Amino acid sequence: MKEEGKIRLGISIGDLNGIGCEVVLKTFEDARMLDFCTPIIFASNKTIAFQKNKLDIDLKYHGVQEASSAIDGKINVVNVWKEVPKIEFGEATEESGKYALKSLKAAVAALKDDKIDVLVTAPINKNNIQSEEFKFPGHTDFLAKELGGESLMFMVTEGLKIGLLTDHVAIKDVPEKINPILIREKVRTVEKSLKMDFGIRAPKVALLGINPHSGDNGVIGKEDDEVLKPVIREMSDAGHLVFGPYSADSFFGSDTYKSFDAVLAAYHDQGLIPFKTISFGNGVNFTAGLSKVRTSPDHGTAYEIAGKGKADHSSFKEAVFRAISIFRNRTEYQELTESSLQKQRVRR
Repeated sequence: MKEEGKIRLGISIGDLNGIGCEVVLKTFEDARMLDFCTPIIFASNKTIAFQKNKLDIDLKYHGVQEASSAIDGKINVVNVWKEVPKIEFGEATEESGKYALKSLKAAVAALKDDKIDVLVTAPINKNNIQSEEFKFPGHTDFLAKELGGESLMFMVTEGLKIGLLTDHVAIKDVPEKINPILIREKVRTVEKSLKMDFGIRAPKVALLGINPHSGDNGVIGKEDDEVLKPVIREMSDAGHLVFGPYSADSFFGSDTYKSFDAVLAAYHDQGLIPFKTISFGNGVNFTAGLSKVRTSPDHGTAYEIAGKGKADHSSFKEAVFRAISIFRNRTEYQELTESSLQKQRVRR
């Protein structure tokens, strides 16, 4: 029986040769974390024991066969596999990709079946996880397929939230991917998430220009004038608090971003470079727009320090707290929405 207020937090272990397991175990080495959630790690007892001993991390855990058997007040490990994978810290091997996918699939299945409330994913290697079962550029697209919804890569801290119009797309392909339908969809996803997941009643959203200086009135590209500006005007006229396009080169340095609840960047690096510069180690990658809550740290596998005990777990810890916070906000929003609808029905 789940304790009142205790959230069942599923964790996919990521690439076994990276720092994923280290940041997970360091986060829950602090026993106070169990006051906030019941962690359920999808891996195996032997794998966790190897990593724990190798990294000299002091914690106890409880092995279970499925997430529904998890015990509150303990760190639970679901035995997804019985064999002992070969761990080669710092190496991008086919085997480590295979087990990262096994963990992810088991965790997502538990999320879909409501055996866990939220999912926090440790970093994967986007190359070695590719297989017949995983042909995606990253977690976001895989989760969109599995969970449904209009997924949005949303990098968040308390004071800065950046979404992406396009995420893992080659720079040369960005302009042709951005069209009025996509812009409207992403703006609405951001607005809905800000209201439902972050408790912001009237969100203000800024859009960054596609070209340098937002095209400089057509001198450096026409996409901003012909694609972005008309949609921004249309949505603004319809009552959305949407502004831009802003020139990306000065938007963050001038602190203009602080006037908005969220920013939509045109492409991956336009959004993630300033985000990680301002917030690295404290940022969280949240997949907005899905039917379930998923967060992850703002870093990758960090092979160069894997197995050395040097990994900073701050971002993973933030991802845990952010997942809990979003789940509670979303639950409260849904309860208030349902209550409002019931009152409207009674009045009729």
